Amino acid sequence: MLTFEKTTPEKAGIPTDCIQRFTMRLAKRQIPMHSLLLARQDQLFFEGYYAPCTADMPHRMFSISKSFTAVAVFFLAAEGRLSLDDTIISFFPEKLPQKVHPWIASMTIRDMLMMRSCHAATTYKADMTSDWVESYFTTPPTHPAGTLFHYDTSAPHTLCALVEKLTGMDMLDYLKEKLSPLTLSACSYMLKDPFGVSMGGTGLVALPMDLLKFGFFLLHRGNVCGKQLLPASYLDMAVSDLSATCVTAPLPSEAQGYGMQFWRGERNNYVCYGMGGQFIIVFPDCGLICATTADTQSIAGGNQQIYDALYEEILPAIGNTPLPETPETGRLLSYTLDSLRLAPLPQTALSADIQKTARMINGKNFHVQTTPSAFECFSLQFDPEETASGSPTGGSLSFVLKKQACTVVFGIGQLRTGSFPLYHLNYAASGAWLSDGTFYIKAHIIDSYVGCVQFQLAFKENSLTVFLRKKEESLFQEFDGHLYCT
Repeated sequence: MLTFEKTTPEKAGIPTDCIQRFTMRLAKRQIPMHSLLLARQDQLFFEGYYAPCTADMPHRMFSISKSFTAVAVFFLAAEGRLSLDDTIISFFPEKLPQKVHPWIASMTIRDMLMMRSCHAATTYKADMTSDWVESYFTTPPTHPAGTLFHYDTSAPHTLCALVEKLTGMDMLDYLKEKLSPLTLSACSYMLKDPFGVSMGGTGLVALPMDLLKFGFFLLHRGNVCGKQLLPASYLDMAVSDLSATCVTAPLPSEAQGYGMQFWRGERNNYVCYGMGGQFIIVFPDCGLICATTADTQSIAGGNQQIYDALYEEILPAIGNTPLPETPETGRLLSYTLDSLRLAPLPQTALSADIQKTARMINGKNFHVQTTPSAFECFSLQFDPEETASGSPTGGSLSFVLKKQACTVVFGIGQLRTGSFPLYHLNYAASGAWLSDGTFYIKAHIIDSYVGCVQFQLAFKENSLTVFLRKKEESLFQEFDGHLYCT
């Protein structure tokens, strides 16, 4: 079974101070990191979790799921249970319309793996209440398959359905069995679509260490603990540059090319790429594996910030021989690990007007006048204890939603944790008065779903205007829009 020998950055040929520069750079740019794992030459030399995130906290990995699905397909191909050049319609006769479009009829598994299907977008998003797999065959295509790269999450979702149909198993269970020497965590699982199919394009929930182990499998071209689990030719093909992505790429990191559910990187590397900063970044030339979890969904260009910090702070410092260790390098490593934490909202000095507003509205109940609305009322309550600067240490936002009494606790200058109302997902939240006199609360969702929910409260005389904004793929629909209260 795979276990990583632990070592120090210096023994891995990497100065500790470059890792500190990496973490400080992202902190300065307010990138909400959740974990950072670094391994080289089969040794784990950095494993850090950003409090309150921990090593044993399952995390949504989004589109890293696609790479897992591709490997499951490769195992079936290696077993002779399918060919990459088989048409996908041959496996799903029950999902086909009476008349199948010829571009759909000719589409192969290989086309789908390369994101060169006949669909320019995810088909099931047009109507997520209808059969997601069936939508792949009934949605009118936009172009012939095998011609153009277009990122299409319904392709790996349908391929995942294929794996489950052929194996009679949940896709991840099948993959855990085939990758048993990796010992992927027992708590990992795949979210399901409304029709019971694992979400092979976006549904993986796992531990950060699972990502590092999968990266090991990729770096070693399918050989784990001396056993060739999958012919190396499949992985060599999967991580090569097969499709040009520069035409549609919004960022440099997505413009380097695409293989088979794997991205090419900017430094002769390849990447398992998940929305929000979930990454497995493999550098074959120097044997480095970097695994991250994060939530960049509300930060434009946040993913590129992670790449750039890695490329500019850590990669250039890698050497081929161990570096000298000193008490100072040990202290710096401990300091860097201890400093990892999600940052609360920054605090500013409170003006006299803001202090007056805070006293006036503290604990006051405001009733929602906007109709229709599932919210009934809001109340902001601050702690009685104060910091040395005179600011409260935190507080709570209470509201009635769908006839249920709800509370979100927050710290001021610190994070407070809780279970988010209605959804029962762990969160960490902070609040701050803004320069315009509004109060802002940001709750980071740190659970099997990842995102944030934000509240901006504007008080004026006897009224309250609430702006709710959520950054999460599928949940928290209620927390989006404006409400007027008196």
